[in-house]
Amino acid sequence: MKEEDLSAIKRYPIVEYLERKGIRPVRRTPSYTMYRSPLREETHPSFKVDTQKNLWIDYAEGKGGSIIDLCMRLEGCTLSEAIRHLGQNAPDKGTYCFRNNFTQNNFQPTIAANRARRLIEISDTLPPYLQEYLRKERCIDLEKAAPFLKSINYEVRGQRYQAIGFANQSGGYELRGNHSFKGTIAPKDITPIFTDRAEPVCIFEGFMDFLSFLSMKEEIINRCLVMNSVSNVARTAHYLNDHNLTHIRAFLDNDDAGRRTVQEFVRAGFKVEDMSVYYRNFKDLNEFHVSRVREQEQQKVQERTRGSVTKQNQNRKSKQVKHKMR
Repeated sequence: MKEEDLSAIKRYPIVEYLERKGIRPVRRTPSYTMYRSPLREETHPSFKVDTQKNLWIDYAEGKGGSIIDLCMRLEGCTLSEAIRHLGQNAPDKGTYCFRNNFTQNNFQPTIAANRARRLIEISDTLPPYLQEYLRKERCIDLEKAAPFLKSINYEVRGQRYQAIGFANQSGGYELRGNHSFKGTIAPKDITPIFTDRAEPVCIFEGFMDFLSFLSMKEEIINRCLVMNSVSNVARTAHYLNDHNLTHIRAFLDNDDAGRRTVQEFVRAGFKVEDMSVYYRNFKDLNEFHVSRVREQEQQKVQERTRGSVTKQNQNRKSKQVKHKMR
């Protein structure tokens, strides 16, 4: 990415970024704004945004930084993912578009300062190319996954786009394209699933991990909950407490954000089984699931090949016996 593009992203006002996420300040002054921290639940505001320098600090944690650092925390994503996410939204004398950094298939619309994704249509049926993406690249069992997914048509600056949609409990949608695109139709929230089933509650960071779990299991006997971002850890804890749920199995990513989230659940008093130890060599549950499916497919190919060779050898021996008997 060019230095001027990165500078443009860092100029994207933190106050505006938080506003888009439904996070509003408790107090405003000409030079700064104060918030109840979006990184956790709190009563007294300890999160400050310096509107002149466009920097933030969380006094309770003693940590702060640029909008990129904040995006990484709130979205639970990597540096490159945060830059891509903000690059789709950052305004600077018009709308920035980083086509040179991504292939045309990966490119998704940027959003101008006063514009956002506008929901146009929701359909129960995914188009064939998105079904193919889920089945071939993510190894998702579409028959099991279909009840949880929608086809979302949305508009950005007069252009229409289509994505896989996964609903949350507040009526918003998590969006996924058929490549690296991730987005949200606000509001962002958690998604409880199978709420009439037993503990422990299976907690997933994103819905692709939940769909992987669904594809791997013959039957789901546990409650499930998709956080839709590790930034929703406080909302998740509140939900669990409100429903008197104390035992969880955490299927989170094998990264610092995932490990921090597990520890936050532990500190909040939950009995936590960290399931990431079972896929410790993989980024997340979906990557582990894809690897297992690919391995099983390879084994089947090898078995068919061996069976074919064995049959050919048997046929050859049979012909040799018949020839000797003549």
